[in-house]
Amino acid sequence: MPARAAADAVLISPEGRTTIRIAADASRFSVAHRGDAVIANSPLGLELEDAPQLAGLALERRADHRVDQVIPLIATKAASARDHYRATTLTFRERGGQRRRLLLDVRAYDDGVAFRYRLDSAAPVRLRGERTAFVAAGDPSCLTAVANGAHETEFIRQNWSQLREGVGYDVPLVCTTASGRTTYAITQADLSGYTGASLWREGGALRVRLSAVPKRDGPAYVSPAGLSTAWRVVMLGDRNGDLIASQLIGNLNRPPQGDFSWVKPGKAAWDWWSGPLEGMKPSMDNYRRFIDFAAASGFPYYLIDAGWAWGSGGCCDALPGTDVTRPAEGIDMPALVRYAADKGVALLLWVHWAHLAPRMEQVLDTYAAWGIKGVKIDFMDRDDQEMVAFYRRVAEATAKRHLLLDLHAAYVPDGMQRSYPNFITQEGVLGAEWDKMDKRVTPRHNLMLPYTRMLAGPIDYTPGGFRNGTPASYSVRAVLPFTQTTRGQALAMYVVYDSPLQMVSDDPDAYRDADGFDFIRRVPTAWDETRFLSGEPGRDILLARRQGKAWYLGAMTAAEGPTGIEVPLRFLPAGRYRVTLWEDGEHPNALRRSQREVTPDEVLSLRLAPAGGAAVLLEPLP
Repeated sequence: MPARAAADAVLISPEGRTTIRIAADASRFSVAHRGDAVIANSPLGLELEDAPQLAGLALERRADHRVDQVIPLIATKAASARDHYRATTLTFRERGGQRRRLLLDVRAYDDGVAFRYRLDSAAPVRLRGERTAFVAAGDPSCLTAVANGAHETEFIRQNWSQLREGVGYDVPLVCTTASGRTTYAITQADLSGYTGASLWREGGALRVRLSAVPKRDGPAYVSPAGLSTAWRVVMLGDRNGDLIASQLIGNLNRPPQGDFSWVKPGKAAWDWWSGPLEGMKPSMDNYRRFIDFAAASGFPYYLIDAGWAWGSGGCCDALPGTDVTRPAEGIDMPALVRYAADKGVALLLWVHWAHLAPRMEQVLDTYAAWGIKGVKIDFMDRDDQEMVAFYRRVAEATAKRHLLLDLHAAYVPDGMQRSYPNFITQEGVLGAEWDKMDKRVTPRHNLMLPYTRMLAGPIDYTPGGFRNGTPASYSVRAVLPFTQTTRGQALAMYVVYDSPLQMVSDDPDAYRDADGFDFIRRVPTAWDETRFLSGEPGRDILLARRQGKAWYLGAMTAAEGPTGIEVPLRFLPAGRYRVTLWEDGEHPNALRRSQREVTPDEVLSLRLAPAGGAAVLLEPLP
């Protein structure tokens, strides 16, 4: 009789919602959600450089385990994360040749699956790439973005079959199965010690292509000993928006080491969005003006953007003569820190990564000595092995000095915020700064972001523009720019967009006696609970977040005409609540503010203008 074929390794999530199957020879994998085929048989494997490829693998050993724990969180979208999964480590061994081993760590959560490769060896590893690819079951409808260095681009809807050859697609790539029963996101987690990647079409598959170090000959990844890759992740949910509250990406990273209780979320006054592209002219009076605004508004931070350092060349240039350990002429940074501290405000500083990297310890020691409380580091525009290592190095160095960290022109989050809670937010998104430069930040774009880029982690979109309009009334203006959306949507962004350090982006004069600024002053930036209520990508969203016993709701629409959103309040605990509503008014800069009492049995009816929004506060009554 012929020899019986070895059985595939199957892993099912704790409540049976998700299944991942790994072939007995480590060549293929597939994924299903509630019986709905999601990822069809797809390639697995590594491509070694200067070494024979792993071949003829057979499953030698399987080691299963289960985890169910609650992890307390610091300054994020929830107070805690449940880390609940079934896992296995599959050890494959070559039948012949060098008898080398390949290890595959696999996890099945109820809201997703993940796997990574390991080579446990003392020998160096040179990796040309991965064979990992994703083959969609059927021809799903997907939300895709073309990968670029800064990850600042639009998402479009297209079927899997419409994805183009020769184009790199960014993560997360979000699709809905043909049945409509499953929404899923292909992404990655925990790049530590590895390198970033994008997705490239090869036939019917999207293949993982590793990011190589620029101008470095040879393989994409080089290790002095052994290998542990990033996690390849498929997030899974029943409907669009279910993935917003997921903690999967963070759970795939190690917990923080040490005390991070000093990390404080909050809002920051910011000088760049309302000013010239090259940055505000450095002067003590200019900086004191923003400090005074932050203090009067109750904001804990003021971010001093480009132009403050000696010999600065504006926002985007790393000039050789710039010294980021010296302030510009006429600026006394320690005195400015004292002035701010006396008013209850802490200062954050912008710095170009190329000026920081060569002398990181000296620069950060200088900032700590001045009394600076955080840094915004910009223009990395890469996700290769060297840049991934830079992220970890700067996260460690800032944490050591109790400095908050905000990275711009950054790669898409991989969950590093879990390991370093001081890494409080990041860009890697086509955000409001582009209002100053072109017309791409449309209402539709704003309504794509919660369902796509935000799934991976915090999103420093920089909301708060108070010269509001519609696409028809919008024009590009670099100084005191406009937005393409209403005041109501400007408020809703502070609930919908996840950023524990949230910019209040406009000029202080824009907020003087302005409709809705009372909401911005009050709304939190970190939360105890997040719930998706309703919406569709590119069209609308209704998101609820809780801090303490108070609930905040953000509603946004991309509709070209007036629209309404019905809000059943059954998610509230029993009792009576005072509801305060900020709804679109008679023109884009106007709001209607109203209050009344409600119970969980009622339904709120929100009225949204074209490209509009609304913010809601629900407070329990005694």
